[in-house]
Amino acid sequence: MNAAAKTPEQSSSHLSILRFSTAGSVDDGKSTLIGRLLHDSGNVYEDHLAALEANAKKSGSKRVSLALLTDGLKAEREQGITIDVAYRYFATPRRRFILADSPGHVQYTRNMATGASTVDLTIVLVDARTGVIEQTKRHAFIAALLGVPRIVLAVNKMDLVDYSQDRFEEIVADFTEFSAKLGVREIKFIPVSALEGDNIVERGDRMPWYGGETVLEHLETVYIAGDQNLVDFRFPVQYVLNPNQNFRGYAGTVSSGVVRVGEEVIVLPSMKKSTVKAIVVAGRQMRGEQLSEASSRDAVVIQLEHQIDISRGDMIVRPKNLPRATAQFDAMLVWLGDAPMDTGTRYIVRHSTRESKAYISSIDYRIDIHTLGRIAAAPLVSNEIGRVSIAATSPLFVDSYQKNRSTGNFILIDPVTFLTVGAGMIIDRGRSDAPGAGEGDDEERNLHHESALVTAREREARAGRKAVTVWMTGLSGSGKSTIAKGVERNLFDDQLPVFFLDGDNLRVGLNKGLGFSREDRSENLRRAAEVAKLLNQAGITVICAFIAPYAEDRRRCQEIIGEDRFLEVHLSTPIEVCEKRDPHGLYQKARKGEIKNFTGVSDPYEIPEAPALRIDTGSSSLEKSVQEVVSLVLSRSAL
Repeated sequence: MNAAAKTPEQSSSHLSILRFSTAGSVDDGKSTLIGRLLHDSGNVYEDHLAALEANAKKSGSKRVSLALLTDGLKAEREQGITIDVAYRYFATPRRRFILADSPGHVQYTRNMATGASTVDLTIVLVDARTGVIEQTKRHAFIAALLGVPRIVLAVNKMDLVDYSQDRFEEIVADFTEFSAKLGVREIKFIPVSALEGDNIVERGDRMPWYGGETVLEHLETVYIAGDQNLVDFRFPVQYVLNPNQNFRGYAGTVSSGVVRVGEEVIVLPSMKKSTVKAIVVAGRQMRGEQLSEASSRDAVVIQLEHQIDISRGDMIVRPKNLPRATAQFDAMLVWLGDAPMDTGTRYIVRHSTRESKAYISSIDYRIDIHTLGRIAAAPLVSNEIGRVSIAATSPLFVDSYQKNRSTGNFILIDPVTFLTVGAGMIIDRGRSDAPGAGEGDDEERNLHHESALVTAREREARAGRKAVTVWMTGLSGSGKSTIAKGVERNLFDDQLPVFFLDGDNLRVGLNKGLGFSREDRSENLRRAAEVAKLLNQAGITVICAFIAPYAEDRRRCQEIIGEDRFLEVHLSTPIEVCEKRDPHGLYQKARKGEIKNFTGVSDPYEIPEAPALRIDTGSSSLEKSVQEVVSLVLSRSAL
């Protein structure tokens, strides 16, 4: 192994793990990119590298083919294609990685879906010469459908377009337009040449116009700590261990959430309650190696205080945090079977460790992969995607996929061949979580905007200042409302028309009925932005206090209000400080699972990249913080 190479076992156990997948059309250079990433980061064994050098010498080539580092099957190599999904493990001093390398051919889209199903990030390759093609769109759409929160679009083979900045920006614009409806939390664009090594691990000097991260730099530093669902405890029982009369435990993997010894739990479907007696490392129960707690992805054996009839397919959860027990649910379905879908077939649905017979009771629509729009309902054929309704013969314990990927996914199995023919993502009834869905009703076309006779400019001229919106964002407890109210008082005392707009206040009135799911939060902020826009048009400066955890939502609010009026203020107070303040005990409740979708605990917070002002209230006094915001408003509202 070369100097920097380490196996996962040799890597520091405290390093975080990033799971990522790769996808791209045939000949986009995916294998070369992966080979370059492994080689230049020092993760290739010396004997493997020597074999590749010998192969290059034998063939008369002056360059080692790094693509062969990933083409593991001889038959594939002879055909010049890669068709398997390979999981590879490597590490750097900053992070450990699990890579799902999926194929690029259209007929292997199912493999791409498998590879991306559990990852934190997907690298989608684009050939700089051909740009964004149908397979690029299909891969990006499936990644979005699978809930992958981040996409890196690696524009490869920049060496073949003379490292053209214009060509790179053209592809970025093309993909940006397409991806606007995907709903992916973060999209990163990186121009690379996998063959020459530009911007994979080392930056190189052939694209001085690009000042961003290399692929490895992004993989090493991207923030993923907030991705895991650590609130909704779900433990599907895989099998029961009863080696002797002194030991009875339930083995499985924690799908999500955290469980601790001494906590009360409930078993589904029996609804019997008990208390966690012990948690044992799976496979080591006879050695007595016990844990005080277990969290998402831990394979453990749980012992309960009471003797309860539990079997494979049952689920252990918290009494006040239950999944939905249902035999009927809606889903976005990727059809993987070679034969078309048959609505008359009774398929086998496998959800976590539970199975049931099930029918596809209806097909609502299919997705046009080019436009992301809906097309007429029809039985899906291989690689098609659509929204369907499933009717099972026995209840399953489900969450929506967007809320909990682990208990929101399922597969359909052909009852004759026992091959997997469908992969589904459960969605809430009455709501479409599909990227690109919800484009508005036809009735909206009959609405007409009415302009007032008094313009916003006239109102501002009378007030002597331009109305702006201060959008204060940060974790709960960072001081948003406290500072916002102080700013309002100061500006009002200075005779400036001003109004304080608080998220909680809106939720008891205008936004009453909205929950805290991703969709409801987005709608809550959209309405708030529309209110702020109206107040600005009335000549009133607005001071908003919202957690607003997602960058995409804040960007949308900026578009609604107007870039020239939108002043983003990030309260960067560390979560430790916020949690110590916590006057209402919200963080404590969130960590117990009593509050779902709580930012910083069970939901991520995406840090603003370039706010108008950033304040750490852990080190800045209230008076100073208020004055900084007041100064910002006065400087940006001057006519």
